[in-house]
Amino acid sequence: MLFLVAALLLLGVVMGTVAHAPLAFSVATGAVIAVWLGIFALRERHGRHRGTSAH
Repeated sequence: MLFLVAALLLLGVVMGTVAHAPLAFSVATGAVIAVWLGIFALRERHGRHRGTSAH
């Protein structure tokens, strides 16, 4: 429960920051996060096909 409260608080802070940041900065940051998540997903998929576990 405490994790959920902390996550929602952090989300509020980040959303507030994005609202005051320039649009170009927000788009660039979003693109970096999207690429990072895409690379993570590909690595996870590749690891599962090989039969190894990351855990």
